[in-house]
Amino acid sequence: MKKLIIILFSITTLFSQSKVGTSAAQFLGIGIGPAAVGMGGATTSLATDASILYWNPGGISRLSTSQVQFAKTNWLVDTEINLFATVIKLDGSNSLGLYLMQLDYGKEEITDLEHQNGNGLYWKASDLVFGLAYARNLTDRFSFGGTGKVIHQQIHNEKSSGVAIDMGLLYNAPDDNYRLGMSISNFLGSDLFMDGKDLYRKIDLDPDAEGHNETIVAKMKTDPWPLPLIFRVGLSSNLIKNETVRFTVATDAIIPSDDVETLNLGTEVAFLERVFIRAGYSNIGNEYSEEGLSVGAGVKVFTSGMSTSIDYTNQNFGMFGNIPHWGINISF
Repeated sequence: MKKLIIILFSITTLFSQSKVGTSAAQFLGIGIGPAAVGMGGATTSLATDASILYWNPGGISRLSTSQVQFAKTNWLVDTEINLFATVIKLDGSNSLGLYLMQLDYGKEEITDLEHQNGNGLYWKASDLVFGLAYARNLTDRFSFGGTGKVIHQQIHNEKSSGVAIDMGLLYNAPDDNYRLGMSISNFLGSDLFMDGKDLYRKIDLDPDAEGHNETIVAKMKTDPWPLPLIFRVGLSSNLIKNETVRFTVATDAIIPSDDVETLNLGTEVAFLERVFIRAGYSNIGNEYSEEGLSVGAGVKVFTSGMSTSIDYTNQNFGMFGNIPHWGINISF
């Protein structure tokens, strides 16, 4: 286990070689899951629902039941984020997970010089990530897991695809006094570059000459860009825990390869483990970030050996207004 921790910390030394704003697939850094976002994204050390697949794959084996989650976010400037995530308990120590996240930019009518109000055709764009995860409880306190994922981006006729790996671990202290989580996202990722039929152009190699082929087909080359490496370290603790009330506080330190280091803070109050109130603040330390306070609530209902949680979070995003996140998580 010490070797795993050393490896995760050693990887962060690679980040100092990267620069701000020099990576592709920025959607991979968007927080998902209404409960997680409600705590300001300070959830690397909290394995509470299927969205832990995104934050820390090492936590899925700590879930007590199999789970499935559907979530939706009305993201910035009329875009949408859709999430499907599921965790299957193989036994008491092993779990499999799968998630699919899509950022849908919608569609817009195409304009050109002759049709500046639209030519009746539409372009659309979307980002997609599909992940398959496995985690195991190495001891009664430590768990470790990883995710292999495929990333796909498309804008009109141009596409780009790549693969990457997420790794994470989770430690639960005796008597559950505190929890420590660490994860790295998009490790060993392939560089992304756009490719498609719109990159082909007919060119004249010598426009001043006559009698030669003036319609040679050439292809424009796009530059490759690396995926954003994201290292997270999270710590959480139950300050109050009894049969009636639980009060949890959590914090995450975020170290990305293409931006400044930030801090996320979050709290959750649970009543009878059926009603939940959450608040958090994200991106502390980034003076240019529009992200800020998040507040949310949830309710859990138990029926026929299953439980269903419905969660909602409102996230303040500065000049972009408030961003609603909602979802349903089913445990079975």
